[in-house]
Amino acid sequence: MDLAYIPSPSIGVIHLGPIPLRGYAFCIILGVFAAVWLGNKRWVARGGTAGTVADIAVWAVPFGLAGGRLYHVITDYQLYFSEGKNWVDAFKIWQGGLGIWGAIALGAVGAWIGCRRRGIPLPAYADAIAPGIALAQGIGRWGNWFNQELYGKPTKLPWALEISDAPNRVAGLYHPTFLYEFLWDIAVAVFVIWAGRRFAMGHGRTFALYVAAYCVGRTWTEYLRIDEAHHVLGLRLNVWTALIVGLLAVVYIVISAKLRPGQEEVVEPRQAAAEAAEGAETDGDAGPKDAEPKDAKAKDKAGTEADGDAETKAEAETEAEDKDKDEVKDGAGKR
Repeated sequence: MDLAYIPSPSIGVIHLGPIPLRGYAFCIILGVFAAVWLGNKRWVARGGTAGTVADIAVWAVPFGLAGGRLYHVITDYQLYFSEGKNWVDAFKIWQGGLGIWGAIALGAVGAWIGCRRRGIPLPAYADAIAPGIALAQGIGRWGNWFNQELYGKPTKLPWALEISDAPNRVAGLYHPTFLYEFLWDIAVAVFVIWAGRRFAMGHGRTFALYVAAYCVGRTWTEYLRIDEAHHVLGLRLNVWTALIVGLLAVVYIVISAKLRPGQEEVVEPRQAAAEAAEGAETDGDAGPKDAEPKDAKAKDKAGTEADGDAETKAEAETEAEDKDKDEVKDGAGKR
């Protein structure tokens, strides 16, 4: 008898009248909001404008969802296009199935479009949003718990995950890989925030560090999973993807640190230019007003000097007259 385990939800959807509220979709949406919230705080701290992260996310999120679904469908095509399967199910994203690799790839394309429209360097934006993406991934993994999917090998550990019987699964206790990855993602987010501040990582290196750190944990959790997947040289496809992408991220960190050390001084060039222009206009308006007191002071000084010269001249003339009078008196006395 198993005394401790993690139960799975009996249902993955709650109906609010005619509107279905699916646990998987709710977790994805909650993760997006968390990523934008954290990314906005980091962007403002770097000198950016509040709301910029959300504006760019309007482009990045739809692209990311499309990319994540596309990667999943391509790498697990047999689930939708093999004999007896319905290809329409490929569009039912609420049933689960998002590949993080495709989500990051196409999400980056969407972010690039948004950054181009705002005149913002993509690497700076990626650095700001990186911990938020890790947080969003962790929250999104709870969607797998609602759908009872992507669990690991059978286990008798106290934190084993209870899976109920269904056409595509066998009842039993398994490794809760969703929980492992959730905890790892939270740790990655905290680590990336600390490392970014400690080493002043910029120019996309913070984002690359997130990718490398995530790949380490993903390699392990992927090894535990027992869901159907393609294998290459005895390893699951996603294990190879994690190894290659993680290695590329490390290479980028090393090369970028040598070519462009430190962080970007300005993350929103257009905003900085607009503020500089506004400041110049303010100084120009204040210039003539400041000049008036100076002119007035110059006039007062000139007037004071003129008055002083007049007084000095008058005193000299008075002294000369007195001297002449004295000379006249002396002359009269001598006569």
